[in-house]
Amino acid sequence: MMLSDVMEDYLKAIYQLQAGRDERVKTSAIAEALEVTSPTVTSMLSKLEERGLVDREKYRGVVLTPEGETVALEVIRHHRLLEAYLTEHLDYDWSEVHAEADRLEHHISEDFEAKVAAALDDPDVDPHGAPIPSADLEAPETPTGDAISAFEAGDRVVVREVADHDPEILSYLADHGVEPGVELEIVEVAPFGMVTARPLEPADTETQVSLPQEVARHVRVATPVDARS
Repeated sequence: MMLSDVMEDYLKAIYQLQAGRDERVKTSAIAEALEVTSPTVTSMLSKLEERGLVDREKYRGVVLTPEGETVALEVIRHHRLLEAYLTEHLDYDWSEVHAEADRLEHHISEDFEAKVAAALDDPDVDPHGAPIPSADLEAPETPTGDAISAFEAGDRVVVREVADHDPEILSYLADHGVEPGVELEIVEVAPFGMVTARPLEPADTETQVSLPQEVARHVRVATPVDARS
């Protein structure tokens, strides 16, 4: 089935919006995610419905059909493998790879995908901690944790995933050592959403990092026990 890049972008966006939710995705949510108008979304959803890629109910939104989910997972796999390859083998900064992978994800062959995966030793996650769908396009089951602001002062957590779409936020996090795998102790969670945390390595560090609300909401963490599961 030949699909345009835009169609694949819609399927990927719908997959990400419906992930972990037992509800249909609204047109307005898709429009916001893709930065387009609602009428534009409505027109594209009609085309995707005709191809059997989404199930749409008027006024209730859409969900992906099994065929639509397969396409979405393939695009997401391409994207996240490319991010990993660009970071590990071409010395891209993790704040740069999202946009580059967006441009390339629609245009690589299955053979190229397999070679990239092999060169990376078939990673489970991308540089930002997001799970990579398997080669047989099974949906990843790896949990991504909870927002860091959901924890309390004194809690110890491990960073699991950070959102990859904002280069400025990624640069801020990297400059302050907040990356997947890093253990933090929550020092304070302010009422307005700012989180102050202290890295646990090295053991004698007194350095603290302040994560403004806009940054903190892009950081997902788990307790050390959950992170090992």
